[in-house]
Amino acid sequence: MSASAPFLERIRAEYLEMPGLRLKGDQVERLCGVEHLVCQTALDTLVETGFLCVKADGAYGRATDGVYPRPRAVKADLRSASRAAQAS
Repeated sequence: MSASAPFLERIRAEYLEMPGLRLKGDQVERLCGVEHLVCQTALDTLVETGFLCVKADGAYGRATDGVYPRPRAVKADLRSASRAAQAS
């Protein structure tokens, strides 16, 4: 397993960098350029440690994705700012 330790960090970094990322095993292989056995071992390890989970469609995603609600975007009300400027 020590041979795939740098690969574990690479996969972890990809998922941390792109929240919501969902990839199937063959996609992770292509993204990182590794052979199937190394990739599957790393993915299994990340699932066992609770960092990744396998979704219903077979894709791997972060276990914490979807646990925390995304904050809603706030729109600026520019009309009130222009009214305040006109009033002064």
